Amino acid sequence: MNDDIKHAGNEDSQHSQFTLLRERRFCPLFITQFLGAFNDNAYKNALLVLLVFGTVAWTEMKPEVLANLAAGLFILPFFLFSATAGQFADKYDKAWLARRVKALEIIIIALAALGFWLHSLPVLLAALFLLGLQSTLFGPVKYAILPQHLRANELVGGNALVEAGTFVAILFGTLAGGLLAGMDNGIIWIVVVCFIVAITGFLASCRIPAAPAPAPDLKISLNPFAEALRCIGLARRKRSVFQSVLGISWFWAYGILVLTQLPAYTNIVLGGDEKLLTALLAVFSVGIGAGSLICEKLTRRRGKVVEPGLVPIGALGMTIFGLDLALGAPANASGELQPLSEMLLQGSAWRVFIDLLLLGGFGGLYCVPLYALVQQRSKAEYRARVIAANNILNSLFMVLISVAASVFLGWGFSIPMLFLCVALLHGVVTIYIFSVVPEFLIRAMVWLGVRDQ
Repeated sequence: MNDDIKHAGNEDSQHSQFTLLRERRFCPLFITQFLGAFNDNAYKNALLVLLVFGTVAWTEMKPEVLANLAAGLFILPFFLFSATAGQFADKYDKAWLARRVKALEIIIIALAALGFWLHSLPVLLAALFLLGLQSTLFGPVKYAILPQHLRANELVGGNALVEAGTFVAILFGTLAGGLLAGMDNGIIWIVVVCFIVAITGFLASCRIPAAPAPAPDLKISLNPFAEALRCIGLARRKRSVFQSVLGISWFWAYGILVLTQLPAYTNIVLGGDEKLLTALLAVFSVGIGAGSLICEKLTRRRGKVVEPGLVPIGALGMTIFGLDLALGAPANASGELQPLSEMLLQGSAWRVFIDLLLLGGFGGLYCVPLYALVQQRSKAEYRARVIAANNILNSLFMVLISVAASVFLGWGFSIPMLFLCVALLHGVVTIYIFSVVPEFLIRAMVWLGVRDQ
């Protein structure tokens, strides 16, 4: 087995990941990334709600075109600037860089406020693009800094907290954005809340301890495409790292497809209202958070600091409950919307709740060890650029699966049929990864006790 999978001592086994939330070497980073994810989604969803429900007041473009344009503008910087962000994170102190990135967020919210005041859609969309850029710049920082501030036995726990916090922040931000946009004087509330969150995030970033640059002599390349290929090449230097990156990218593609289709699935398939949608989103997010947090305990069961064996178990659970989500949806025979309370009393939605909870939970088991493995097995001098390669491929996978979903739905596929296809494809993808890197399956059998070390 690889040398970097080491036994943890008795003292390590008593360690709890939640103690990191009390320590300066982790807590300020956690708060910074949590508030950043909240703000991104609060502003994005608030803007989408304003545009979709008040299109005539802003532009003559169709609401669905605006929604896709906004989503595309937010994700475009991940393609264009992730490689540059990875270079910055390897060349400069990551704590120093985090403060500058969070200061940029305050300026972007000021630009958004100007856009609202001028009633200018181009300015508002420019602010959304810049928020995507700010997230792009921060991505390699938040993951590459963890191995510098955390001990080896804390890496899984730290990643688990980051992943759980990110999904909770996405949920809260999405809900807050919709609520703020629907309030009286909603624009003012959006600006005020986003300003407060951005300033608080900047103050938290000022408390992140120094994280010296691993490659201070690195020459920055401004060619995003050539550097993107170079970053992917760095990730490919170690097979287990690159296959882990592919696994993470597929996880995000799977997740974005479920989240994107969930509103229509709730309305058309289940016959539920917006309260049911909110509950389903919450259950899915809680599932991913819980699965992520459980990873540390399950990893320590075998005295490891990173346990690749959890990945096949997570993959299997994602396949099973993805299939059940596709096959077990109750038929909306009446065609009428039913309130959440009635659906819960009838029991028609409970199976979907359980499927989404466990789909998210096994997703957490699947992705957290992959993140930790990428961080642990990438060389320090180009670790941030490997994280940048991960972000580039994440974005590519998400765009490709969104396009594929649109094509399949255009061909007349139902949403349950789409869920069935992606669950089966998930099985194919993970079988490929485990066949290329058999360590995952070997460690799973060891973890389950059916094979010796």
